[in-house]
Amino acid sequence: MTLTRRHVLASLAAFGLAAPAAAQALVEGVPSAGGGLELPPRWRPVPRPEALIARSGLEGTVGFALADVATGALIESGPPADAVPPASTMKAITALYALDRLGPAHRFRTRVIRAGDMLVLAGGGDPLLDTDGLARLAGDLAARGETSPARFAVWGGALPRMAEVAPEQDDHLAYNPAVSGMILNFNRVHLDWRRADGDWRMSLEARAARQSPRAYTVTAAPAQQAELFAWSADERTEHWTVSRASLGNGGSRWLPVRRPELYAGDVFQTLCRAKGLVLPAPEVIDHLPEGEERARLDSPPLSEILRGMLYHSTNLTAEVVGLHASGAADLAGSGGAMTAWLQAQGLGQGFTLADHSGLSAASRVTPEGLARLMAGAAPGLADLLKQDPLAGDLPQGTPRQPQVRAKTGTLNFVSNLAGYIDAPSGRRLAFALLCTDPARRAQSEGKELPAGVRGWTRQAKALQHQLIEAWSSRFA
Repeated sequence: MTLTRRHVLASLAAFGLAAPAAAQALVEGVPSAGGGLELPPRWRPVPRPEALIARSGLEGTVGFALADVATGALIESGPPADAVPPASTMKAITALYALDRLGPAHRFRTRVIRAGDMLVLAGGGDPLLDTDGLARLAGDLAARGETSPARFAVWGGALPRMAEVAPEQDDHLAYNPAVSGMILNFNRVHLDWRRADGDWRMSLEARAARQSPRAYTVTAAPAQQAELFAWSADERTEHWTVSRASLGNGGSRWLPVRRPELYAGDVFQTLCRAKGLVLPAPEVIDHLPEGEERARLDSPPLSEILRGMLYHSTNLTAEVVGLHASGAADLAGSGGAMTAWLQAQGLGQGFTLADHSGLSAASRVTPEGLARLMAGAAPGLADLLKQDPLAGDLPQGTPRQPQVRAKTGTLNFVSNLAGYIDAPSGRRLAFALLCTDPARRAQSEGKELPAGVRGWTRQAKALQHQLIEAWSSRFA
């Protein structure tokens, strides 16, 4: 049985004792072992959220809300908080939206179409398409004896084209690529650099598990420049330059692709050539011509895609499935459609949604709104969320929380967590914890690892762990 403050005060009064005022305000008691056969169990104080937040010393604001899933009732919340950036907790909302609008069995199809003397690689907005998938398409074409066309084109019109998910982010961040109906390797290219013959040698690959051909439509070179990376493009090629002073002794990283149709066409041309099918240089077309389907590749079902999106927190996948679900022409309109969907279900209070991944600086949520949404969500959402999501972010020896399934959300000086606590009694609680330092967030918008962000984030996650432990004790 959970002991409330009233129970504790009554017990103390029975023994002629008085509880300190601060303890009355900031703790509740739960039974603990060790009182002896002749004595009742010792009273173990459990700090209230306000006490844990004050003790943490975390700079900024902390908003929290806890709701009962069975009844939808709000159990507690505080302090009164303004709407803040959701970061990647937004992806849980997007998952619910996509499942409702598209269905868990929905698949995205990539096709190869023959239209007269032109072969067309037609993207269907599959967020998981990789180089190995294109290799299977190339093999299927070769196996059926496809002949070389006079023209080779790539179509990405299944989704609106956007050069970046969030323009305010740094250009070189791989989690902020272009959006298009033609997606390859999450619209990323792998850069590797090493010293050779007294200079730097750089290579760019369309890397996948089995196939990693060279990417010819993207180049990289060292340069004497103040910025870490600089990007430019001409009609056929994207160009990256990298600061020589930052190259160290060699290394690698992913870079975003801004022209995904040309990138996919370039890679597909290489893969087809390896199978004996020669294609001309790819061109990008805006309208898909009618023709005969010569090969196709379907994605995994949406439910599997969403599970991976929530586990790995893939921004491009979130934006793509949200755009598919809304049919809107841009991210702002698609976020607005998702907000309207929430409102139609009576869950829209406290939400301003401008995207689907949480990268946009314009998206806002409140702790209470997010907790109520989690409590009222379809039962299957919890099964898609990561178990014990803080396990890898806290010091070794920190107690595990296998009873927790939740989605993290991290931006510069934003650390959020939203999901579910499953109590031993079978009771399920929905919660939202939103930590942000607005001043430092504004100063570091879009920057990669600004000073102080790692320590602040560790501190926020430690506080989230403590709050969940306290809720588990008080409401089990």
